[in-house]
Amino acid sequence: MGTARSDFVCSGASIRAEGVSRRFGKVRALDSLTLSVDAGTVFALLGPNGSGKTTLIRILTTLLRPDTGAAFVGDYNVVEQAHAVRAIIGLAGQYPAVDENLTGRENLEMIGRLYHLGSRVAKARSAELLDIFQLTDAANRRVKTYSGGMRRRLDLAATLVAKPPVLFLDEPTTGLDPRSRLGLWEVISEQSRNCNTVFLTTQYLEEADRLAGKIAIMEGGRVIRTGTPQELKECCGGGTRARIRLEDRTRTQQAVELLRTTGGQEIRGISETGEITFPAASGASILTEVVRRMDSAGIALAEIGITQPTLDDVFLAITGHTAGQRDEAHHVKAELEDAA
Repeated sequence: MGTARSDFVCSGASIRAEGVSRRFGKVRALDSLTLSVDAGTVFALLGPNGSGKTTLIRILTTLLRPDTGAAFVGDYNVVEQAHAVRAIIGLAGQYPAVDENLTGRENLEMIGRLYHLGSRVAKARSAELLDIFQLTDAANRRVKTYSGGMRRRLDLAATLVAKPPVLFLDEPTTGLDPRSRLGLWEVISEQSRNCNTVFLTTQYLEEADRLAGKIAIMEGGRVIRTGTPQELKECCGGGTRARIRLEDRTRTQQAVELLRTTGGQEIRGISETGEITFPAASGASILTEVVRRMDSAGIALAEIGITQPTLDDVFLAITGHTAGQRDEAHHVKAELEDAA
């Protein structure tokens, strides 16, 4: 966490990593990783467990040194100017780091005093954050009595006490109920509207799509694709797709072959469900031809429609697996090292 700086402007690259590598024994957690994050944006780093997300967060927040390469936050080198970096960042790790023996209010006021906000400002800021994170009713209870979700919200509030211009959130909504997650999404969006930079790691594709102006997909310690949510969908999600589901699943392969005669490519058929998807560059107009061909072959359709690609489609297309699946065993080991 850190204090706000009046001279920090919303221009240029606020976060940069250049050829950053890090090993844990024989495991390469980061492999010559390079990325750049513009100031005043929400940037989402998306990847499965063990892909190196937390290792990168720890390096960018000065908690871990890279083996090779360099990283910068606000133009400060995270190794050579670690103290300056800490003065402009806020960090919420995967696990709450609040004092269980203090009340929620006492935790936030203590942090305010540590950053020399003064008693009056610290109290006012604490009251404001308790309200934002819906903790006012529990403000005077000891944190040891809080639920897991309440502790998470308090931890996130703590990172914002000093209004840092750069905020790092490592899977911030893990363990939160849907209502709390939506509330946190609004807080994160507000940070970028106030010209602050948010660097977010997540496994929730919906979260990245909803919040981020730019997304990087990470695999095996490297960034393998970067773009806006729409760019990623257009590039790797196959664009607009048609979807049909057959009443008789045993005829899936026959239907696929019929669709291929139209010149269609990347046709995906799933015999277990009778579902088939394929590119529909011309939009809904292709559906008429599909219905005609299926009718002529006596293949009954249970469903037909047009779908837009999701980030799930993108992730699957790029990595060969969904974001919730674990990486190979050696990257799982890297994840365990991250948590140590």
